[in-house]
Amino acid sequence: MSILTVKNLSHGFGDRAIFNDVSFRLLKGEHIGLIGANGEGKSTFMNIITDTLMPDEGTVTWSKNVRVGYLDQHTSLDASMTIRDVLKTAFQYLFDLEAETHRIYEKMGEVSPEELDELMEEVGNIQDILTNNDFYIIDSKVEEIAKGLGLTDVGLDKSVHDLSGGQRTKVLLAKLLLEKPDILLLDEPTNYLDEVHIVWLKRYLQNYENAFILISHDIPFLNEVINLVYHMENQELNRYVGNYDDFMEVYEMKKSQLEAAYKRQQQEINKLEDFVARNKARVATRNMAMSRQKKLDKMDRIELAREKPKPEFHFKYGKTPGKLIFEAKDLVIGYTEPLSKPLNLLMERGQKVAITGANGVGKTTLLRSLIGELKGLEGSVERGLKLDIGYFEQEIKEANYNTCIEEVWAEFPSFTQFEVRAALAKCGLTTKHIESKVVVLSGGEQAKVRLCKLINSETNVLVLDEPTNHLDQDAKDELKRALKEYRGSVLLISHEPDFYKDIVTDVWNLEEWTTKIF
Repeated sequence: MSILTVKNLSHGFGDRAIFNDVSFRLLKGEHIGLIGANGEGKSTFMNIITDTLMPDEGTVTWSKNVRVGYLDQHTSLDASMTIRDVLKTAFQYLFDLEAETHRIYEKMGEVSPEELDELMEEVGNIQDILTNNDFYIIDSKVEEIAKGLGLTDVGLDKSVHDLSGGQRTKVLLAKLLLEKPDILLLDEPTNYLDEVHIVWLKRYLQNYENAFILISHDIPFLNEVINLVYHMENQELNRYVGNYDDFMEVYEMKKSQLEAAYKRQQQEINKLEDFVARNKARVATRNMAMSRQKKLDKMDRIELAREKPKPEFHFKYGKTPGKLIFEAKDLVIGYTEPLSKPLNLLMERGQKVAITGANGVGKTTLLRSLIGELKGLEGSVERGLKLDIGYFEQEIKEANYNTCIEEVWAEFPSFTQFEVRAALAKCGLTTKHIESKVVVLSGGEQAKVRLCKLINSETNVLVLDEPTNHLDQDAKDELKRALKEYRGSVLLISHEPDFYKDIVTDVWNLEEWTTKIF
């Protein structure tokens, strides 16, 4: 039986079409990977099926009484609540049912024997629901999920107001998993998770009995948890059975078959058109020419999908800095309370360093302390001479209403409009993206705009905080190549060893120096 049915869906932003007559069906227990390049409409599709966005055309129908759980990383949390409080809200409907049983018990002293039997039956039904949904072991269920995602290390009595971006995502994900919905909708859940908790989530989804739709650019993760792929490309949505590798094998085969058929048809078209052009004016061959023209007119012409522009990243290396890049002496990082033991770290010219560790240990705090955006609680940081630092922040929270052209032009006023457009195109953005406002772009497209500004600046030190979040596979591969080629120094936060292991010369695991207990 279909849990979700989408029929004839069409949608776009301005004159940029995202979907054209797309249909989709989700069955019980299906584990779906929703994949596609940046900007193909994956998050838009999620917003449409969750009623956050109205489509231009088409229908979205959920079967009755389906409980849907959506990991929306922009959900606001009540700052007065602790992590435990938020996780317990997953069971709010059960607390409401328990309150209903109390109201029924109060009624029982005032009713007739017949009505009493009805109330007793109602209470029995509610008790069954409470038992079947783990109401009487809520605390242990909260502890189990919280431990799996590393929230017990943070402390369940910690205020959600004090959480890092990654910790906040973990809380939202834990609450969602505790709700045990009939269908999970997960949009890039691994973006803010560290390696050990990605492994835990992978195991959880492998054993998940209900259906889920997962958006992710993490290929190893996808391969382990999905059994169906829906691929978004050129306003279409196509279904493939199997994991990501299975999809790629079939997709590449279909693509090469289509290209071969297109080539054969183009050769036939050229021959027919040449015959018609040479023979239509001659009386003796005019009928044969008209016959071939009719064949041409009736031909169902094969069209190849328009190739998406692939990004090209080339970081500009500026003047050579001194030998010292950063030196931390007895540095204690933190905002109001210390996040680390005293750190003594040295980074020299040519080094490429990955900073790793669980969420909340202070990776971004260390980064900002080293470049001078944040003052340490104790100790000092010496920065070398002639540093030209290019900084890629993990998240830009403010909505940006500039067009992509305006955004880059403001940074490089000496560029011509042609140069601005060319710079954005090299980052894999189409003309329609380039002319759009930054705020309507996908997370991956916004990251490409920010990378565009970075690669066109002369730098000798790149400081990158989770640069692969939201990027599709082509962009990740190209960024990896560009960072390996870059002559300057690199300081990089990443939770993807497959990405950084071939780039860096050193790894600083902040868990070794944290004040937190793991």
